[in-house]
Amino acid sequence: MVKREMVKRGTVKRGSVKRGMITGALVALLASTFAACGTEPAARSAPEADASPAAASSASSSASPSAKPSASAKPKPKPKPSPTSGPRLFGKSDSGDNVRDLQARLKQIGWYSADVTGFYGNVTTEAVSGFQGKRGIAVTGFVDQTTLDRLYAMTREPTEAELTNAPPPVPEGKLDPRCMSGRVLCIDKSTSVLRWVIGGTVQTSVEVRFGSQELPTREGQFSVFAKSRDHVSTIYKTPMPFAMFFSGGQAVHYSPDFAANGYNGASHGCVNVRDYDAITSLYNQVNVGDGVVVYWS
Repeated sequence: MVKREMVKRGTVKRGSVKRGMITGALVALLASTFAACGTEPAARSAPEADASPAAASSASSSASPSAKPSASAKPKPKPKPSPTSGPRLFGKSDSGDNVRDLQARLKQIGWYSADVTGFYGNVTTEAVSGFQGKRGIAVTGFVDQTTLDRLYAMTREPTEAELTNAPPPVPEGKLDPRCMSGRVLCIDKSTSVLRWVIGGTVQTSVEVRFGSQELPTREGQFSVFAKSRDHVSTIYKTPMPFAMFFSGGQAVHYSPDFAANGYNGASHGCVNVRDYDAITSLYNQVNVGDGVVVYWS
């Protein structure tokens, strides 16, 4: 009897332990599950059951959404007024020094690429319109005081060369001693200038372009060994008008590409000239056997 009592008590004890372990594990599992669901909403206190009607009404009204606009709401920006123009000073179909000055100044800042003519035509109108639109000025195509003031603030007084479309002066440079006697095409790489020198006196100066780093123009003292007025390169199949050869396939010649694109490019090793009239005159003066000196000053 005593033995069965002990066993029964032991069984109950073991069962209680098991149920207690299961219940505890279930509670822990539920707690961890809900804790992982996300941030809980902020707790809101409900009115007590025995609270007065006024208190309940107050609590209810505080829970209702506010009718006031959010403090973070920003008012819509007011539209900017469209720019207005001032009185017309000059514009399409006008001509004169004012127009010439206008075109030269627009050319300084890249809004006008044609020759300065002094006549206000379609090209000038387009240039002025583009300048006005870029600066937030009323786009009219004609010049008012606002447009003129802004243009003057961005430019300088045009030079005589700019007003008359004259080429810029060729930069001066130091003649190599090897150019001081005889007839020599003296080609200075440091200033990109070719000088035609006779007896130490410069006869003509022209701007030139040279080969790239991969295909450089050779330096040294040479002589003209061949001339070809309408030459075409057998390697690159490109025209080389008024070619005067001085070192292998390298020659002084006219370059349409140099004339069109300037120094935004390079030759295949030749000395390019972009002034057509100058190279024509030079070709007629230079003889086979005349000297060529390519150097850095």
